[in-house]
Amino acid sequence: MTDDKAKQNPKTFEQALADLEAIVAEVEAGKVGLEESIAKYEQGMKLVKHCRTILDAAEKRIETIRTESQPK
Repeated sequence: MTDDKAKQNPKTFEQALADLEAIVAEVEAGKVGLEESIAKYEQGMKLVKHCRTILDAAEKRIETIRTESQPK
């Protein structure tokens, strides 16, 4: 998937997490060589960053909802 395509059709948190789990399982099982492991690590770090971005946005949204719902 190209970066442009990824920006147009971003993965949900659940999709990114499932992809990350699959990468970890492959590498831990020793199914990939060193070079591919490095590429998978890089891909995994991008997924982690994507998940963190989603979680940060969700946290901010929850904080906004909580703040707005408090009596003044």
